Amino acid sequence: METSYQRRDKHNYYLDIAETVLERGTCLRRNYGAIIVKNDEIISSGYVGAPRGRKNCIDLKYCMREKLNIPRGERYEMCRSVHAEANAIISAKREQMIGASLYLVGKFFDTKELVADATCCSMCKRMVINAGIKEVIVRTSHDEYKIYNVDDWISFDESLEGVFGY
Repeated sequence: METSYQRRDKHNYYLDIAETVLERGTCLRRNYGAIIVKNDEIISSGYVGAPRGRKNCIDLKYCMREKLNIPRGERYEMCRSVHAEANAIISAKREQMIGASLYLVGKFFDTKELVADATCCSMCKRMVINAGIKEVIVRTSHDEYKIYNVDDWISFDESLEGVFGY
């Protein structure tokens, strides 16, 4: 008996892994998982969580940004967490990240639905640029994704435009 098997494309394969990584996240708003891949090798991974040794929002049972009604993408100094992209970058050597791809998936904590318009915040964009990562691939649905060319983030500097959020 002949069976038809369709292999998962490579971008979705890595996005599936990043989606699994996000399950370790501790944010009460949105959790993200990130992996950095170069030459088909996973260099590092990261998820949203408080710095080592500090209590996570999930343990405290509240989010300060939520308490203060701070909109998405603003006032990150009030957030306890280190973002998934930042944690992945912290865990890798720069020489490994130069020319690499970062895969990013986000889910809402309460509904577990994908954050379809996910992207890196302005601080994480700066880290991605300095890490030498060439592209960021973000899941928009189970099988669809958007690819961001990091060179575009260098050309368009939102910090000069006064853009809030993401």
